[in-house]
Amino acid sequence: MTAKSYLEYIVREIHTTIVATVDDEGLPVTAAIDMMAADEHGLYFLTAKGKGFYDRLVKRQYLALTALKGEDTMSCVAVSVRGKVRELGNERIPELFELNPYMKKIYPTEESMQALTVFQIYEGSGECFDLSKKPIERTSFTFGGAEKRAEGYFITDACIGCGSCAAVCPQNCILTERIPYVIEREHCLHCGNCLTACPVGAVERRAHTVPGTAVLRRTE
Repeated sequence: MTAKSYLEYIVREIHTTIVATVDDEGLPVTAAIDMMAADEHGLYFLTAKGKGFYDRLVKRQYLALTALKGEDTMSCVAVSVRGKVRELGNERIPELFELNPYMKKIYPTEESMQALTVFQIYEGSGECFDLSKKPIERTSFTFGGAEKRAEGYFITDACIGCGSCAAVCPQNCILTERIPYVIEREHCLHCGNCLTACPVGAVERRAHTVPGTAVLRRTE
């Protein structure tokens, strides 16, 4: 799947997300926000200019969101995205109302719609995390020109091939055919067992550097 496909999935299949922003005291604040459109340039949503959410978006120009769909952990879809946001104004409001006709029940008149403005999440990254498969599958993507960096756990040349890491891996995703061992990062849970178990410090954790994550668990 492309980045555009993941963003469209959020809009089409989940729609309502929980968005986190940061207030003036540096504390997180959440709000339920519908993602109303998506394209190759990002995600689009509306908010009223009188809300504290609007103020936080304008000040911070950054958000994180999570969306859930499904009946239980092992079958649900959870998508999380972090990225930069910018205000686009009201030009696209008619288009978003056409795509989301329920909005006309909330803001029924042209006068009431004047409170609204459009925001775009225009740069960020994501990660697809499918727990319905065994082993799990993890893929990542970026959009809007965000730099994609590797993250997670890696085994260095210091590996002595003792097997301690493989013995504690819950997904059996460490390849031991040759030394140094190799972690299949697309199946890794990021639990950290390998890092703790390695007697020679051959496992390294590389920090997440791209602004965004997305997690996907299929409903099939």
